[in-house]
Amino acid sequence: MTWTTIRLYTPINDSDLETLKAGDRILLNGEMYTARDQAHKRIIESMEREMPLPFDLQGATIFYAGPSPAPPGKIIGSVGPTTSIRMDKYALELMEKAGIKAMIGKGGRSPEFREACKKYKCVYFSATGGIAALLSQKVKSSELVAYEDLGPEAILKFRIEDFPVIVINDIHGNDYYEIGSASFKKNKFDRFVI
Repeated sequence: MTWTTIRLYTPINDSDLETLKAGDRILLNGEMYTARDQAHKRIIESMEREMPLPFDLQGATIFYAGPSPAPPGKIIGSVGPTTSIRMDKYALELMEKAGIKAMIGKGGRSPEFREACKKYKCVYFSATGGIAALLSQKVKSSELVAYEDLGPEAILKFRIEDFPVIVINDIHGNDYYEIGSASFKKNKFDRFVI
């Protein structure tokens, strides 16, 4: 497989998404928002009550993360992705009704989520787990946006530079985890042929 590395800027639009393929390596730049389970729940509740949202979700990128407290002289502490499938129950509505265009986390998503990515033109990125200290260095500023009472699950706005992610689900229905698994199964013994 040939990998492409793409420098991508937020807010992401449909023409950007048309070019992305599962497996592409992305250096993400611009702004993104952190939101985990409780923040998602509150956003959905606000939408259902037709209340103002804490930020404009149209075209937004959401990072499923909650950074650790910032050490002295740092913008944030370590920040790594959390398991994404827990957010599927919220993500479908956020794509359909609020227009988010990208989500970042770790692990696979449901078939319903992947279909929604095709329908609403949204992409799912994976950030590598275990490199939270490195990822924090890609965050150039952090601002509290909403739900301060949630502590580490409050919504923050990050300005990021060359934040490394991989396209897992593209808008064409491809899933990089499935592609990689199929490739491994097909080729796993080829390396051992003498």
